[in-house]
Amino acid sequence: MRIQPIAIAIAVATLSVTANAQVKPDAPPAPKQVKPAVSAGVNWTAWGGDGGAQKYSPLADINRANVQNLKVAWTWDANEQNIPASEGQKAARPGQFQATALAIGDTLIFSTPYNRVIAMEAMTGKPYWEFDPQPWKTIGQPSNGTGLVHRGVATWTNGRERRVFINSRWRLFALDARDGKPITSFGTDGQIDLTANLSRSIRKEHYTNTSPPLVWGNLVILGNGVGDRLQYRGDPPGDIQAFDVRTGKRVWRFKTVPEAGEFGNDSWKDDSWKSVGHTNAWAPLSVDDARGIVYVPVGTPSNDYWGGERKGNGLFGEALVALDAKTGKRLWHFQIAHHGLWDYDPPTAPVLLTVTQDGRKRDIVAQATKQGFLFVFDRVTGKPVWPIEERAVPQSDVPGEESSPTQPFPTKPAPFSLQGFTADDVADFTPEIKAAALAAIAPFRLGPLYTPPSMQGTLVRPGVIGGAGWGGVAIDRETGWAYIKASHDPAVMAIAKREAASDTIDTPYAIDNARRSPSIRLPGAGAAAGAAAGAAAGAAASGGMGGGGRGSSLPIAKPPYGTLTAIDLNSGDTKWTIPLGDNPDVRNNPALTGVKLPEKLGVVGSPGAMVTKGGLVFLTGGGHVLYAIDSKTGEYKWEHDLGQVAYSNPMTFRSKAGKQYIVIATGAGTTSRLVGFAIP
Repeated sequence: MRIQPIAIAIAVATLSVTANAQVKPDAPPAPKQVKPAVSAGVNWTAWGGDGGAQKYSPLADINRANVQNLKVAWTWDANEQNIPASEGQKAARPGQFQATALAIGDTLIFSTPYNRVIAMEAMTGKPYWEFDPQPWKTIGQPSNGTGLVHRGVATWTNGRERRVFINSRWRLFALDARDGKPITSFGTDGQIDLTANLSRSIRKEHYTNTSPPLVWGNLVILGNGVGDRLQYRGDPPGDIQAFDVRTGKRVWRFKTVPEAGEFGNDSWKDDSWKSVGHTNAWAPLSVDDARGIVYVPVGTPSNDYWGGERKGNGLFGEALVALDAKTGKRLWHFQIAHHGLWDYDPPTAPVLLTVTQDGRKRDIVAQATKQGFLFVFDRVTGKPVWPIEERAVPQSDVPGEESSPTQPFPTKPAPFSLQGFTADDVADFTPEIKAAALAAIAPFRLGPLYTPPSMQGTLVRPGVIGGAGWGGVAIDRETGWAYIKASHDPAVMAIAKREAASDTIDTPYAIDNARRSPSIRLPGAGAAAGAAAGAAAGAAASGGMGGGGRGSSLPIAKPPYGTLTAIDLNSGDTKWTIPLGDNPDVRNNPALTGVKLPEKLGVVGSPGAMVTKGGLVFLTGGGHVLYAIDSKTGEYKWEHDLGQVAYSNPMTFRSKAGKQYIVIATGAGTTSRLVGFAIP
């Protein structure tokens, strides 16, 4: 690992500087520490703004009346390059810049795609220090195929010192917030091995982390990531772990796949619990600070699309689980999908809020899903706020599969995403495009939500990115309204029999990636139009590109490709839905010359929103334009072209000098850039 101290500044109260701390004379003084309940108004202290992941700020300096004056205040380039393999070092490449920075006083702290931790002056983008764990050096790239990504850090303070935590691949580091150096009293030389003493021994290169850890009291709590491409017996488990923030000693472990004699073990038939993996919480966790309840969104067991070797409902796969933060004991759970076959793992942090129902206050937790549902529960008891019905769903005919006969459907709120796919949903910009799209989907099985993957190939919607993405839900704390970005991308899920095992797949059936991209051809169309539309269904059905219109492609489905929906969680009623963003690649496609298109086509992407007391919702939704939307009406109030896609959630803070800033990470690979906005 590399540590590059540049200067030192961080918010801790009465922080004494030790003799060996290298403080530059021009380093700003340590800001005065304030209690979290107060600092939340000007700081951004966690990935989701607070432990409840509300992504809300009570700042209103930037508001509906003046947002048109918002300008770029500064930029910072990550300057991360592809790293070739060399002696003693494996190759690496940076992925998307997905981080949301924390603001502590006048200091921003965040992680880069390469998992570097950066502390900088919040008003200028001038770095103070850097810590580089070099997570690729000995084990190479993650097995998820995305390149290295990371979404942020967590901090802890006792009023005298502050620590920064980064969960980089298989290691958890504790850093001194003043200079970025590892705190040697934590674990071994400032780090601990997260793969030690799990439910089974694993290969470190198959264990990763993309979401930041959660800090509650004197514990740092986290799940882990496991690449969906890994589909072998005994692949990494999804144990939730809690460690002492001072020593690094593990305090508790919650097994997401229960062992013999534990609650839920009987939901795994034929002792499949012994070999199944994943069932991990790769999305951020959230916490009720006062009650000490941690909310864990647990993902899909492996294999994601064929469950013939994990028959049964498989607790706690695809479930929201509430744990006692002190002990890790389960308080309650709700399984959002039984025996999941669609990679519909809960993709984002549960959000906590207080609403008014029948004249009384009620503390609730809401979990957005890839399916396009918002499941809402009493935060303490786990009782659904509105009825959730078990409904019959189509059944699988894949050999060896035993799909669940029913799935849970919330009666409120209404779905915020398009669900299922029929011939009526194909792109119909022109008769030729519609005919070509119908021909492209003809080989595949169509149907409603929860139509299972098949040997024939099933065109499902939402696809594997959702519905809701990892950016999640933003909550207006004062009104109880929720704001959810959704993608409406279909995906082909085709199952193939495997003739031979590989290093990462040894199950007899698995997803057939070769059939995720059907071609589309336009009879009699020009070469440009034919080529453009020819890429359309391929991009669409691949489950992440269909609404994008990247390059010359066209989506196989009609717009909108992405939306923003406002839901009043006091009543469960949808207040408005708008197409979110546009797509110039689709709009300017030669196949659409002369075609009248909607004003906004919508954009596909996982990032979510932030909402402020100023009456504004800020987000890109996965496009290259940052928008400010009127939180009450859904009206577009301001936009700024970032010049490249922003794959992150924005955040906001107010400096000690009294100016509000908006900050967002943009780009990917070698172009990652952090951008700060303010009103001059």
